[in-house]
Amino acid sequence: MTVKIEKNIVGYRVAKAGEDAPKSNEAAETAQDNAPIEMNEHIERPDFLLGTTYKIKPPVAEHAMYITINDILLNEDTDHESRQPYEVFINSKSMEHFQWVIALTRVISAVFRKGGDVTFLVEELRSVYDPNGGYFKKGGVFMPSLVAEIGAVIEKHMKAIGLIESDEMSDVTKRVLAEKRAEFESRQSANNEDSGGGDYPANATMCGKCNTKAVIVMDGCATCLSCGDSKCG
Repeated sequence: MTVKIEKNIVGYRVAKAGEDAPKSNEAAETAQDNAPIEMNEHIERPDFLLGTTYKIKPPVAEHAMYITINDILLNEDTDHESRQPYEVFINSKSMEHFQWVIALTRVISAVFRKGGDVTFLVEELRSVYDPNGGYFKKGGVFMPSLVAEIGAVIEKHMKAIGLIESDEMSDVTKRVLAEKRAEFESRQSANNEDSGGGDYPANATMCGKCNTKAVIVMDGCATCLSCGDSKCG
């Protein structure tokens, strides 16, 4: 029987006597069709995306900024279902930072749609330093720049959707830190020292791990009340 070859020949082998004819590539193509879809720039934007909006009020800006991150749901209703960031928008009444904010959102959105490991964006953004100096946001957390705080928001979102593993403290660690804080504040009260009434004691120092003014010294041991980092192990 004559068979017309309509595709390019990519390989060949000599069949042995009694061996069945090689099967078509339908099985391989079927397996490829069933492979999980990964994020790439060719995926069209659906009409509906899941979104989360975060509000920040940096002291270097006159008005609050609203950061919206929209996610696309891939491989829905399968074992490979995943939620991936697709685009980001930043809105504010202030027009002072309008140009670079729009440029930043477009670049970040393009990286999101490119696919692959996009978590590197967090480190890149958080390492941007303002030559005029950073600032402390509410809670005593130091931000080296406005861009760094945007990076912190993206990191928070990636932890929420499971792209970055959350390093949340255990309930035991939280309880120990709460006890340490209560003991420290009681000692301050006994010495008639002002605790500041803030999130952490007024005389707390900067933590090198989480950039929060939450490090206290008790019995010669420096401990961060925010992340639990301690020089005493």
